[in-house]
Formats: sequence, C-alpha cells, structure tokens
Amino acid sequence: QVQLVESGGGLVQAGGSLRLSCAASGRTVSTYSRGWFRQAPGKEREFVAAINWGGATSYTDSVKGRFTISRDNAKNTVYLQMNSLKPEDTAIYYCATATNYYTDYTSNDKYNYWGQGTQVTVSS
Repeated sequence: QVQLVESGGGLVQAGGSLRLSCAASGRTVSTYSRGWFRQAPGKEREFVAAINWGGATSYTDSVKGRFTISRDNAKNTVYLQMNSLKPEDTAIYYCATATNYYTDYTSNDKYNYWGQGTQVTVSS
C-alpha cells in the first residue's frame, strides 16, 4: 500500500506562486510515475502534470510554462511549483502514483493511489 499526503495549498492572489508537495509512505515510489490532477467545483477531475519513472514530464496545455513538476526520490516526494497563478487554477489538487508502466500518464485510470487533496484558491 502507498499513502499519499499533499501539502502546500492555500489562498494566493493572481500572479502569485505556490509549491505543492506530496509525500509518499508505505513503500518506496522512486520507480513509479507520479502525477498531479485538479478538480474545480462542478467540474470533472483533470490532468495537470506528470513525471514518469525516468523523469520525463508532461503538462496540460493551460499550465505549460507556469507549472513545474519535480521529484525527490530520496524523500519519496513529488512537487508542483505553480507560478503566475490565475483564478481559473482554483481547485482541489490531488497527487497520484501509478505502479504500472505505460507510455502516457495523463488519464485518471493510470493511477492506483491517490492523496486526499489540497485546496488552492487564487483570488483576482
């Protein structure tokens, strides 16, 4: 089993920055792919960013150039640095871990462990 705990959410003004962290426990996840998703009120959960087991990254178009996903395998932690935040980034952000191997990690069904989420609110 893998437990995931997100932290770093909060309230920020438009144009500001936040750094989300997701710590894994239960077993090492350094050989697995990690992802961030978000869900805004009344909307479906959507892909934000992923970093695969080899370190390759992918992003949804709306956050490219503003968000950066990274991982520290020694700490079993994945990060999401969010810059130039916009009100439309407001959502609950979830981290996830995929223990199977795919060529693409942009869909929910690739991930089998999820955190509880952390709220990010961007005011205009």
